[in-house]
Amino acid sequence: MKRYERHADAIAQLIHSGALRPGDRVPSVREASRTRGISPSTVFEAYYLLEAQGLIHARPRSGYYVSARLPTTAEARPAEPLPSQPAATSTGVAISDLVFEVLGLARDRHLVPLGSAFPGLELFPLERLARCLASGMRKLDPWSIVQSLPPGDERLRQQIALRYGLHGSAVDVDEIVITNGAMEALNLCLEAVTQPGDIVVVESPTFYAALQALERLNLQALEIATHPRDGIDLVALAEALERQSSRPPPQRIKACWLMPSFQNPLGSLMPEAKKRELVALLARHGIPLIEDDVYGELHFAHQRPPPAKAFDSDGLVMHCSSFSKSLAPGYRVGWVAAGRYATAVQRLKLMTTLSAATPSQQALSEYLAQGGYDRHLRALRRSLEQQQAIALTAVARHFPPGTRVSRPEGGYFLWVELPAQVDALQLHWQALQRGISLAPGQIFSADRRFAHCVRINYGHPAQSRFEEALQTVGALATALANSVPPH
Repeated sequence: MKRYERHADAIAQLIHSGALRPGDRVPSVREASRTRGISPSTVFEAYYLLEAQGLIHARPRSGYYVSARLPTTAEARPAEPLPSQPAATSTGVAISDLVFEVLGLARDRHLVPLGSAFPGLELFPLERLARCLASGMRKLDPWSIVQSLPPGDERLRQQIALRYGLHGSAVDVDEIVITNGAMEALNLCLEAVTQPGDIVVVESPTFYAALQALERLNLQALEIATHPRDGIDLVALAEALERQSSRPPPQRIKACWLMPSFQNPLGSLMPEAKKRELVALLARHGIPLIEDDVYGELHFAHQRPPPAKAFDSDGLVMHCSSFSKSLAPGYRVGWVAAGRYATAVQRLKLMTTLSAATPSQQALSEYLAQGGYDRHLRALRRSLEQQQAIALTAVARHFPPGTRVSRPEGGYFLWVELPAQVDALQLHWQALQRGISLAPGQIFSADRRFAHCVRINYGHPAQSRFEEALQTVGALATALANSVPPH
């Protein structure tokens, strides 16, 4: 064996023996060179070999870390969750009380945040953003405060339009409206195209904030079957549109609120051809699509999946996103590329919250102009992909037989389908008592189905109790599945 192969073999043995565990940092190049008496180039060759074998991975400016090891046999890996089977009729929404009850007690910073909707703050360049904020405010022209009124800071909108272009989507700057996060963008779009009592299509399961928005506006939810891998069932959607088209106008579908890329909570990703088909289907019926795409930048593949907006030639797709999940949590800067509805959305924004905060817009405009966003995103994606592998391994090892789990190609959520005997709310309360938060399945449906499912957030890599927490949740779920009180 060559010297670099011997060193690689020594590290591999430490990994296989468990002396180095997933997530552990392997000795630095300098440290390994000094202790092993070999050149830095030899250490690099060894680490390149281990990287090619999938045993370690590099983190920019941090070093090399042990990669998670998934079960080696297909039998050991949990199966994929089954597609949902929602009711064929629309229903009113009354979910907010349950959401507030479940999530209100999960804000303790000492909890292991498996139920959180946000990734870990340590994943973001907060110090650099703070410098951009200070720099942007020093350069601030007082007149720009007026210019930040809807549709928003022009320089920031140009930067956003540029990113659309770089990813192959032609979006006019004039249709972009800056908002207070993506949730405001989504809500403004919903208000622009609906009236109280209207029917809105959502996925099944769907993000609870979408249900809360429908509840606030007194809208009906029509849940459509959704696959955990490739998204909403277009055949079921087409059938629903046909059924509704024969009814009086107040009983027809007026909009769709969907997440085609890394859907929350499933993590599903609609293939490009399916997105194109979705847009064409809705265009034939003249139905606007409110596209929630806050996780699109968090893909694990080499290229960002195109949004449904990329296939829109009729201005019916309102593409909503933000920097909260990919760059700047807490800055509350989102936007919508609103197509033919841009003027209506802009007016609603002006009538409600007036404008997004000027300092936040300045900070993000400055950051994007300086460059480095894509470099940050690459590191963020690598971290999330590594965390997903750790989470999948833990679920395979510790959760009860019969458990099914999604395996998304991006984002930071797993959808876990537990044996039918497990009540997710009960599991949630038991986990809270042990310092762990969960998101029970009941909050992801208007009729509170998915009672044996939970959403798990794996986006907190600095959380030292992450694997231990998953083991605890697995033990609690196993006890509930076996109807045996946990110790």
